[in-house]
Amino acid sequence: MSVIEALNFPKANLRLSKKGDQVFVWCILRKKDLVCTPEEWVRQHVVHFLIHQKAVPEGLIASEYSLEYNGRKKRADVVVFGRDRRPILIVECKATHIPITEETLQQIAQYNFDLNVDLLFLTNGLQHVFCEIDRKKGTLNYLEDLPVLFE
Repeated sequence: MSVIEALNFPKANLRLSKKGDQVFVWCILRKKDLVCTPEEWVRQHVVHFLIHQKAVPEGLIASEYSLEYNGRKKRADVVVFGRDRRPILIVECKATHIPITEETLQQIAQYNFDLNVDLLFLTNGLQHVFCEIDRKKGTLNYLEDLPVLFE
């Protein structure tokens, strides 16, 4: 399976390079080349989508954000912070061949115990699921699109 495949995102201007047999993608957040795994391909498209389509300032996005859950170190794929530096969105990225399931939702929900955001975004690059947590009702509402985060 090729890492470089069409995704359900607007075209992203990703910088690719090759060293030997390995393909790398430039991460504009971490300012370095990363091995272009299927999940990294999706993650980089998410980052570009947030910056170029959703007007999220680059400085308010963290990739591979470290957190702790039940005493274990974990990493959220992408976390968006508000201007007050509090997290507002968690994004869980999967490779295209991994379906977005209830298990994926449970994984991102675990991260949210630490981050306490109201918005969740799950994607495998082909299927996107956007959720908003209604804390008053204790429910999870599915959304058609990611709401505007910054004006």
